[in-house]
This record gives sequence, C-alpha cells and structure tokens, in this order.
Amino acid sequence: MLIWFQFVALAAIIFFSGSKLLKYGDIIAEKTGLGRTWIGVILMASVTSLPELITGISSVTLFELPNITVGDILGSCMFNILIITLLDALAGSVPISTKVHEGHVLSASFGIFLLGLVGITIFVGAKFPAIGWISIYSLIFIVIYFVAIRLIFSYEKTRIAKLVKEIAEELQYKDIPKSRAYKMYALNAVIVIGAATYLPHIGEEIAKITGLGQTFVGSIFIAISTSLPEVVVTIAAARIGAVDLAVGNLFGSNLFNILILALDDIFYTKGPILSYVSENHIFTTFSAIMMTAIVIIGLTYRASKKPLFLAWDSIGILIGYFITTLVLYTMR
Repeated sequence: MLIWFQFVALAAIIFFSGSKLLKYGDIIAEKTGLGRTWIGVILMASVTSLPELITGISSVTLFELPNITVGDILGSCMFNILIITLLDALAGSVPISTKVHEGHVLSASFGIFLLGLVGITIFVGAKFPAIGWISIYSLIFIVIYFVAIRLIFSYEKTRIAKLVKEIAEELQYKDIPKSRAYKMYALNAVIVIGAATYLPHIGEEIAKITGLGQTFVGSIFIAISTSLPEVVVTIAAARIGAVDLAVGNLFGSNLFNILILALDDIFYTKGPILSYVSENHIFTTFSAIMMTAIVIIGLTYRASKKPLFLAWDSIGILIGYFITTLVLYTMR
C-alpha cells in the first residue's frame, strides 16, 4: 500500500507542476515567436524525457540492466504515440489530426527514421563497428537528432513568418513578462524532473512483485511511469487549447529518447548497449514505427469527423499498442 501511495502522491505533484510547465512553455512560444511546434519539440520534450535519461543512465551504470534501459526508451516511444489517442478523445467531435498543422509530419518522419535504425542495429548486434565500447550507431543517432532539430526549427520559423503576414495574431499573455515565464518554467521543470525521476523505482518494485521479465517490465511498467509527464502535459494542453504544443512535445520526446539511447550507450562501458539486449526489442521498435506511421496517415488525410469518440487513426494506434503489449507478455 505504501508503494501505491507514493505513486499517487508523485503523480499528483507531476500533474500540478506539469500543468504549470505547459502554461509557461506556451508563454515562451508566444514571447519568442518560435512557435508551439519548436517549443514542444525542444523545451517540453527535453524536460518531460529527462526521467528516461536519468533512469537509463542509472540502469546501465549502477545496476547493469541494459534490457530495462532499452525497454524503457522504446516502450516510451510507443506510449508517447498512444497519448495522442488521449488528446484525440479530449478534442471533442473533431479529430485531433485536423486541429494541428501538418508540420508535425516532419518530426514524426524523423522519429520513424531513427527507430528504423535502432531496429536494424539490434538485429545486426555486435557486427556494427565501434570506437572503444561506443558503437558507431550512437554517433549516427546524435548527428541525425541535431539535423532533425535544425530542419524543424527552419520549417517552424518559415511557417510562423508566413502566418504573421496573413493574420495579425492577438497576444494571449501580454501582461506576463518574459523573465517571469523563464523563471516559472525552470522552477516547474525542476519539480517535474525531481518527482518523475523517482517514479521508475516505484514501478520497478511493483514489477518485481509480479515476476515479469526485464523486457516487458522496461517496455510497459517503466515506460509508462517515465512517460507520465507527457500525459500531464497533454491533458493540460487540451485544457488551454495548445494542441500543437502537446503533439510537438510527444514527437519531440521520441526524438529525444533516441538521443538518450545514444547517451546510454556511452555510459554502458561493457560494450555497445544494443549488442547486449534481447532481440524482442525489435518487435517494440517496429510497433512504434507502425503507430507513428498511422499518425502521419491521420495528419495527411485529415478526416473531418469521428466514427466514435476516437478517430479511425486513434483507434488503429490503440489496437496496435494493445497487440504489442499482449505479444510482449507472451514473449517475456
């Protein structure tokens, strides 16, 4: 009971501070003119993904649990896409894919590209060349991540410039100075990081009681617990109408997760980390790819109505996540 009490208490802290984090991230997007997609991909994604970073580093340096580390990263990528279905459910009668701009396809496509490289690397294993204990693929992941960020930044600046020419956008936060936005953002970021960092340890204790394997535990239990900040940001975004910020955060978190995987490889001095993990992670990787592809289809087709309380693409994502969880359970 004490473990569950701690879980609920931390969730409440993250919910409150995550809501504030979303608000001040939205203010920064307005004050700087960088746009909600850019702020979501960089500021929000880096903060909400820090639990995965800290969990991964501690798993490989203190406990030598590469399967937990990789399972957490890939499982979080899947769960982040699943959160889009929550955003769709909160969006009312109109599919969420029609409320966000098509620029998210760029970050989603880079996510698919990086996940595909991860899957290939797990399959190839130790055959990939390495520099010392660090595999070449980690350096490739880092380069592609920063290329993606640069291209997304360029795209967003161009889009905002065109938008300003077309309409005179009314400022929502005229009375809040930029300095206060930065200070409050940093304060709530520290609170979210501190609370969310302890969540994986609780999840691991709960997982030990169930007796499930490391791959399943990392991909489901740990991934969900470290992705809780993304859930909070998504709910808060729906409440203030900042859906582009929320979707940008989710796709940005997936990009940042692959960067984290490269950093975990650097800290795992035994050798290239993906050479020491179960091939079952390949299934999780390609499930995340398929779920992301479904989102891209939805953003491209842009359906005007929902058959139920969810759009067809959200239903496809939900089914994909459920099937993946079931298969991972049978493969444990």
